[in-house]
This record gives sequence, C-alpha cells and structure tokens, in this order.
Amino acid sequence: MFYAHERMALFIDGANLYSAARGLNFDIDYKRLLDHFRAKGTLIRAFYYTALLEDQEYSPLRPLIDWLDYNGYSVVTKPAKEFTGADGRRRVKGNMDIELAIDALEMADKIDHLILFSGDGDFRRLVDAVQRRGKRVTVVSTMRSQPPMIADELRRQADQFIELESLRDAVGRAHSDRPTSAPAPLRNDLDYEYDDDEEALDRPARA
Repeated sequence: MFYAHERMALFIDGANLYSAARGLNFDIDYKRLLDHFRAKGTLIRAFYYTALLEDQEYSPLRPLIDWLDYNGYSVVTKPAKEFTGADGRRRVKGNMDIELAIDALEMADKIDHLILFSGDGDFRRLVDAVQRRGKRVTVVSTMRSQPPMIADELRRQADQFIELESLRDAVGRAHSDRPTSAPAPLRNDLDYEYDDDEEALDRPARA
C-alpha cells in the first residue's frame, strides 16, 4: 500500500528498531533501508533518533551517527543520563519520544505518508493525530520476537503494519558488507537492553 505519487517521511526510533532487529537475529543496513523506501515514492526526509551519553569521551554510536548524517538521514540526538537503579544495574535514560512526536507533527502537513519505525505504544496518540490531518501512517516493527516489540494498540491504530521480518531480505545487513556501505552493528547496544516501560536503556553494571 504505497503509491508512487506519495510524499513520505521515515521516523526511526533507533533503540527500538535495533532491539526489534536483534530479536529477529539480523542487523539493519541503513543504506538499503533508505533505498528500499525511496523506490516506493518521493522520500522527503528520513529521521533517526537516539540518545548519547554526555560523559563518554568516545561513543561507540558515533561512527553510525556520522555515517547516517552524511548519507541522507536527519539525525536527532540528545544527551542521555546514566544512573544506578535500586537493583544495582547501570541505566541510561534517553527517551526520544517527545522529539520524534514534535518533528512528526511539524512534518505532517508536508507529506502524505508517515512511516514510523517503532513498536512503542506511547506513539498511538501521535499516529492518531497525524491521521486526523488526513495522512496515512505505516508502522514497522515485529510480532515475531520474544516478547513481541509491537504494542497491540499501536498496530491497530496504524493504517498498515509492516512486519520487520518481512523486510529482512530488503534491508538486512550481510555480514560481509563493508562498514563504508553499511554501518557496523551498534556495539554499545549489544550491552544495552531497551525498556519502554522504564523509558531507559539498561546495561550491566561496570566492575
């Protein structure tokens, strides 16, 4: 359900999409992802949202952020805050929901079709607001991971839902690909665990 005349914009919740792909045991090739949706209509913007730790001299996310910034994505970041929870685990609070929602509403009048890469149920109201402006909304996430990444209320609200697993061949990263053509896996995300309920990214405490 894509039309060649449509003006489209991608809104990617970076941590959520990475967790969904990891749950399906593949990595996202962001170059192929961009090319895949460019072929479906007129792609106006592709936004990527992620939080970065302020106190890190070097973030493992930086190569990916730089690559995206130079290769057709509008990257939106903000400082994340690290703290120790009651269970002794280091947690990084860096929720990007507000930034994504504001940008989506600002773009809504300039596009026909919004594609949201997230399964976060908090976006249901955003999807509803964009639809009431006469726009179509597609949500990309997965029901096939354990647990499923897509909230049922978000899936029901969207005009269409695309199962991420069905895009594996189109946007998956082959392990033989060079980093110059597709970003390397998010190495710090291998240590982080996405948690929507806590609006945080968890990782084991350092020694």
